[in-house]
Amino acid sequence: MTSGKDRATSGLVFNIQKYSVHDGPGIRTLVFLKGCPLACRWCSNPESQSFKVELAVNQGRCLGVDQCTRCFKACPAQAISIQEGKPAFNRTLCVGCARPCVDACPASGVIAYGESKTVDEVLRLVEQDGQFYARSGGGLTLSGGEPLAQPEFSLALLREAGRRRIDRAMETCGHAPWQLLAEASGLLNAIMFDIKSLNAKRHLEFTGRPPDVAVDNLQRLVKERPSLPVHVRTPVIPGFNDTEQDIEDICLFLAELPSITYELLPYHRLGTQKYHFLGREAPMGEATLASETFLRLEALARTRLGAKYTA
Repeated sequence: MTSGKDRATSGLVFNIQKYSVHDGPGIRTLVFLKGCPLACRWCSNPESQSFKVELAVNQGRCLGVDQCTRCFKACPAQAISIQEGKPAFNRTLCVGCARPCVDACPASGVIAYGESKTVDEVLRLVEQDGQFYARSGGGLTLSGGEPLAQPEFSLALLREAGRRRIDRAMETCGHAPWQLLAEASGLLNAIMFDIKSLNAKRHLEFTGRPPDVAVDNLQRLVKERPSLPVHVRTPVIPGFNDTEQDIEDICLFLAELPSITYELLPYHRLGTQKYHFLGREAPMGEATLASETFLRLEALARTRLGAKYTA
């Protein structure tokens, strides 16, 4: 595809986060894309799962209908009504146009998760921090959701970033057709790859899919892209994979793979509020991960994998 076509390709983005130092080498700009093939119960970005623009409401910011009814009047689908002195949003009637009610709210209490942007628009923002990338070895990281769930946009973004000599990394859950992952990996300088569990029944229960596709893709990736830095990550989730046997099984699998690094990530509840904004209950409820449990599992991973464990 030509540079002009790539620059004009558009996708649905829900956040662009600058100055990240945890998602690839150096200082990076993260571009979060909407849509994911999984529905992980612990997802801290629930706004990333849907492939559509979503309306979120922070009722704590609402001024009350005695002072403001702008969102109610602005909605073209009549999806907003007044109940108990505050606006109530009917998500069945909502058509996802988002901007009228978002723009109308003077308190920023109505939020639209998802905005169509072209490759050129995204990279203009990314290039603003070129001096930080040059000094730190950083660049662009595609995240989500799952970047490969918007394949045309992600590939165009990676190609054009390469033409502009921007370092490119990607976070992936690995649940994508191999040929798509293979094409994307050829455009990357680094990749972060989730292996959540090898327990097929529990993986299906907690994410909506079995682990087979991700496992197969990771094995092919390290074999066919031996020079690509691959950093494997496992979020440690209460009731899902927080036992020594779970982590032992993953470590035994990873020990056979060359040239990877590995890291465990502790479960957190930072996304809980966003579920409420979206009118949903957080699937993990009040679950917590004891710090001593995480430290014990991390010690196990260090012992089993040695220098491959790089947290």
